[in-house]
Parts: sequence; structure tokens; C-alpha cells
Amino acid sequence: MIWWLKIRAAPALAVGLVGTFTMGLLVGSSELPVPALAGQAGQFLVGHLITLAPAVLLMFGMGRGDLRTESVASRPTRGWDVVLALATATASLAMAALCHLLWSTSIAIVLGRNISGYIGIALFLHPLVGHRAAGALIAVVPLFCAAAGWGPGGRPEPWAWLLHSADSLLAIVLAAATLAAGVTMALTRRQPLWDINSIR
Repeated sequence: MIWWLKIRAAPALAVGLVGTFTMGLLVGSSELPVPALAGQAGQFLVGHLITLAPAVLLMFGMGRGDLRTESVASRPTRGWDVVLALATATASLAMAALCHLLWSTSIAIVLGRNISGYIGIALFLHPLVGHRAAGALIAVVPLFCAAAGWGPGGRPEPWAWLLHSADSLLAIVLAAATLAAGVTMALTRRQPLWDINSIR
């Protein structure tokens, strides 16, 4: 287990999670100017973007092993990866609840929700395209939402859950569904459909 935690860079993931929350609490409510392709641009916060970091670090750690080899390993490395991802998502939600209770700041809820959702996207993409392409595709998600996720009056579209305010029940449900879909894909998909690492 210790060797696996080292390979998966679990200490770096923990530091990244705490760093993301610290930065998010300090500057997460600041707005970034991003033009909208449809509708009227709404609030795109720093917190919508920096919450990518834990998911990208998770992909970095998972990419340090070989997905094809580990799929036939005697040890349940795929299950351990999912446990690590869920532990990270749970820790982010616990930190969000604690920070919200202590300082009554809504950005903490947004941070926890978005980190969990991004982890779900990462888990979904990793078995399909490998860790490098998954990391790049995750980074596209907030930019796409910022450009195309706004409806009339600058309100976020229902599907653009990461743009919704902290009190949006729909956003929490969609983020949870994304995490559940990612866990299901990670546990059932054995071989990547396409992996950039296999290209020489």
C-alpha cells in the first residue's frame, strides 16, 4: 500500500487539495473576464478554474502507472485509485462544509462541489483516453462552460453545473452524478480506447 501511495503521488495530491482550498478562499470569488459565445456572460470566478488542480494531480498520479498492465494486476489497483479519488472528493466536501460553517462563505461550497465534479470527469475520461489526454480535456471543461454555458440574462445553463451559485441544488446533484458516472467508468472499463502514451 505504501508503494502505491508513493507511485500515485498521494502527498502531492493532499498538498494540492489544501492549496486549492486556501487559494480559493482567498481569491476564489474574484471574477475572470471571459467572453460568452452564446447569451450574456455571467460571473466566471477564479474558483471555477483553480478547482481543476486536484483532478489534474490525480491524473498525474494515476499516469505514473501503466493502465493496461495494472488492469490485469493481482492487486486491486483500479479499486484503490477509485478509493483515492473518492477520499479526495470527500475531503474537499468536508473542507467545504467546515469552511462554510466557520466563515459563512459561499465560495467554500463552490470549491468543494467543483473539485468533486472535476474528479468525476477525470475518472470518466482516464479509462477512455489515458491520463495525459484526460488532463487536457478536463482543462477544456471550465473554458467551454465559460464561453457557452450562459443563458439569457447571464444565468448559467442547467447543464453548466460548475457555473451555478453555491445554493443551487441542481448543480450539486449534477456534480454528484458526474462523480458517480466517473466511478462507474473507472471500475468497469479495462482498456483505454485511445491513449496518447501509446503513440511513439
